[in-house]
Amino acid sequence: MKEASTPGGDRPDPRPASSWSDDPLAAYTATAVIDDHGVVTGWSAEAQRLLGYHPADIVGRSAAVLLAEDVAAGTVQSSFAELPRWNGSVTLLHRDGHRVKVGLLAHHRTADTGGGEWFVVSPVTAGPRPPQDEVLMEWAFGQGPCAMAIYGSDLRLRRANRDMQSAFNLTEDEMRGLRVSEIVLGAHLEETEECIRRVLENGEPLQRENFFRTPGRSRKQAWAVRLAPLRNQGDQVEAVCLAAHDMTEQYWARQRLLMLNEAGARIGGTLEVARTAQEMADVAVPKLADAADIALLTSLDQGAEPPTGSPPGPITLRHVARSVIDDGPAATLKPGQIATYADDSPQAGCLRSGRPILYDTPGDWAPHSMVVPLRARGTTLGVAVFARHRLMEPFDQDDLLLAEEITARAAICIDNAYRYTRERDTALTLQRCLLPRRLPQQAALEVASRYLPAGARPGVGGDWFDVIPLSGARVALVVGDVVGHGVQASATMGRLRTAVRTLADVDLPPDELLIHLDDLVTHLAAEADGAEQRDSATEAPGEIGATCLYAVYDPVARRCRLSRAGHPPPAVVSPGGTVEFVDLSAEPPLGMGGLDFECTELELQAGSLLVLYTDGLVKGRYRDIDEGLDVLRKTLARPDQSLDAMCDNVLEALLPSHPPDDVALLIARTRALDASQVATWNLPPSAPIVAEARRNASRQLALWGLDEAIFTTELVVSELVTNAIRYGDPPIQLRLIHDRDLICEVSDASSTAPHLRRARVYDEGGRGLLLVAQLTQRWGTRHTATGKTIWAVQALPGDSGTGT
Repeated sequence: MKEASTPGGDRPDPRPASSWSDDPLAAYTATAVIDDHGVVTGWSAEAQRLLGYHPADIVGRSAAVLLAEDVAAGTVQSSFAELPRWNGSVTLLHRDGHRVKVGLLAHHRTADTGGGEWFVVSPVTAGPRPPQDEVLMEWAFGQGPCAMAIYGSDLRLRRANRDMQSAFNLTEDEMRGLRVSEIVLGAHLEETEECIRRVLENGEPLQRENFFRTPGRSRKQAWAVRLAPLRNQGDQVEAVCLAAHDMTEQYWARQRLLMLNEAGARIGGTLEVARTAQEMADVAVPKLADAADIALLTSLDQGAEPPTGSPPGPITLRHVARSVIDDGPAATLKPGQIATYADDSPQAGCLRSGRPILYDTPGDWAPHSMVVPLRARGTTLGVAVFARHRLMEPFDQDDLLLAEEITARAAICIDNAYRYTRERDTALTLQRCLLPRRLPQQAALEVASRYLPAGARPGVGGDWFDVIPLSGARVALVVGDVVGHGVQASATMGRLRTAVRTLADVDLPPDELLIHLDDLVTHLAAEADGAEQRDSATEAPGEIGATCLYAVYDPVARRCRLSRAGHPPPAVVSPGGTVEFVDLSAEPPLGMGGLDFECTELELQAGSLLVLYTDGLVKGRYRDIDEGLDVLRKTLARPDQSLDAMCDNVLEALLPSHPPDDVALLIARTRALDASQVATWNLPPSAPIVAEARRNASRQLALWGLDEAIFTTELVVSELVTNAIRYGDPPIQLRLIHDRDLICEVSDASSTAPHLRRARVYDEGGRGLLLVAQLTQRWGTRHTATGKTIWAVQALPGDSGTGT
């Protein structure tokens, strides 16, 4: 046998039954325990007093014997087994046989043995409600756990308990007869008064939240307010009960979580250091502080790595962001200005210790302040200073923890922005060094170019362009694009641009040049694969890819030869304004290996435009390449513009302010050398023809007014023609071109190239090419489909030496 436990399940009621008889408020609770089979397993002394059964008489028997009416076996457990709780009135049989009507409350719970059981309680009072209960009700209202007030139908206060008097800092007598809006001023209180009116009118309860500062308090409080109608016996609303729970701590905890969410959403939307710092300051004001200042170490301005420990030397900070409430004072230091802080300053102490500091500055506009270090990935970036004036209470530890959390999130974003900025600046510097600073002077083409780096997010890419003067007054135009962004892409671009210039100096035709460039990209990719595998065996190898368009324009023949590797087609604009995209063979990008590239030859009128570009110009996130080419076609249909204006118009028509990819644009207007500027002679392969060649060259220079160059030209012509007769194969041709410089060319059918060598003292020959090299500005050999051409360039008197 066991006695039924109290509702807490700990022990039976220890009070002796005799003590209840003398108490006018006497009451007790009869308890019993019944298992899921309907068998009584527990019986309290109060249950014995109620029904007369001693525990030994009832425990172990079916609870059905207690019922005044017979029930079938199993009815109890089948009826209530699925219920967690049951309550109601039942009629029970006293042991002496009389009926007892009682109210029962039964809870279903797990027994100590693991099965289910019912814990049954029945409150039993000694008589009618005594008058003392009214006293208890009065005590409950006056001393209840929340602020309470009663407002009459005239919206005026009738009663106010102790907490309400404390909240308003007024006694009940001082507030009686006043409206809410007369007790405390504020928009929230006026809205509460309107809510009281609505409850009086419709009788429906309302709830709302108020946030205001009560008299005598330095900080605003949050209140959860519930309004309930008070009805008379006729069910008419006579008054309204207002109950307010102080939710200040919960409110501020919720505000802190909201601020952290806001910080995560608002801070770090860009990779700009100053903007990220400003976002942090704006999040903190006015919810956490009345003013916030962000300052960063000046050592970061030079691209140095942030210090991992305490910053060395004096603490010098650059202020980068500030946010302040509307009526706050202007900043002592504006963003961008630098200040040095003494060792005893809060900023220096914070950075030296690596911990936040709370401090007061009496007499200042914002007397309460805290300074928090900006640290990310174990490095120190700067400090954030928060100050309060309007709230007028010092920062507490919860505020400090919130400031640290916001600062930590912002520091990661600022560090990311710094790292990105350093890499981007490095890549831009490298790219600027690798791209041509100015286009070379030459007579074949008038050229204008534009280069736009990508916007802030993707980073610097590997686009490039070049203009390369070639022999015979010809000019090579090249535009390329390396896959990827960053320093690696810029470095690869520099290697490819250098390779193109080297191959162009050999005077390879466009298709052969791309074959060699394709081999180079394949080798670079293999090197990158090996480096990746050495650095990490688990990472995928890097990939290097590039596209390129190479064109060579000859102003004498007025023809252009082009080849491309995975690059957008160039546009040709006729002098009349007709725009066509050159139908070049769609070859794959560089780096595929083992491919042959086709070469297309065009005849261009003088004054035609040749437009080369990278795909970033015509491709976009919301536009396909065909649409971009159509816009480019329409923009180029005005060839009468200056080339610089045309470049600007093209960029404005096709690109946003921050393009998502690098863009290189090269526009060239063709020129043609007049027939009077070129003189050509076909020479028989005989020694006497050398003298005639000298005389022909002298007469031609005299016609051009180049008498000062006749002597040098005769020597150059004599040596080059002699070499062609002696070592070459017919036919032999001599050509003079009068451009910015004087160009002398001798062609023959042999593919054997001459070599410059040092002649010994007693050698009878071997000094011809050495003499040519000494007398001319440059010389060289280019191979053609029918042989070779040896050329030499002389700078004309008064020329700057920047010609072809």
